[in-house]
Amino acid sequence: MLTIRRADERGHANHGWLDSYHSFSFADYFDEAHMHYGALRVLNDDRIAGGQGFGAHGHRDMEIVTYVLSGALAHRDNMGNGSTIRPGDVQRMSAGTGVMHSEFNGSKEEEAHLLQIWLLPRERGGTPGYEEKRFDDADKRGRLRLVASPDGRDGAVTVRSDASIYAGLVDGEERVEYPVPAGRRVYLHVARGALDVNGQRLEAGDAAMIEAEAGVALANGVAAEVLLFDLA
Repeated sequence: MLTIRRADERGHANHGWLDSYHSFSFADYFDEAHMHYGALRVLNDDRIAGGQGFGAHGHRDMEIVTYVLSGALAHRDNMGNGSTIRPGDVQRMSAGTGVMHSEFNGSKEEEAHLLQIWLLPRERGGTPGYEEKRFDDADKRGRLRLVASPDGRDGAVTVRSDASIYAGLVDGEERVEYPVPAGRRVYLHVARGALDVNGQRLEAGDAAMIEAEAGVALANGVAAEVLLFDLA
């Protein structure tokens, strides 16, 4: 079964400096039908104005993954980490028992466009942690590249959650297939561009929830960039 949720069905909040679309209930947006999907709790499509960002704030008991689409995001935390991530970088922060951090657009002029992802952890607590890895376009061209997983295999960042995240670029005649393991389900988000997902046309901001299917087929892409979540 494939269920499509269109981009304009998401929650939306425009704060001027931050324009954000919420795939699941978040902040002032409440949607009882979309609280989470498996371990995927938050998927925010954020655009942050130049020189703006989130001041120091706290998190706990959450696996937070940031995927930059354009621009740059500067991160600082009370674990001593500080870096600026750009397209191709994947950042993971395990909040565990509690962490404080800030996130700001790394440019004074250019907008930053990113996906903020929260995954429910397998267990509460634990020592906070931080990790980032880089995956160039060549790693994702015409395939699904594992970028986050519970065991950190294939060079992915390690998340303490029953979720694996794949990123892919699909264009023209490229075709990508993903066999869905038994007992698992898939959430596929189109970050930009357009493509067919099991024969259904999806565009930027659209998502597909896939259950009880043998696999996922991606084809007929037009500069498409996708994230695929393999979930319990």
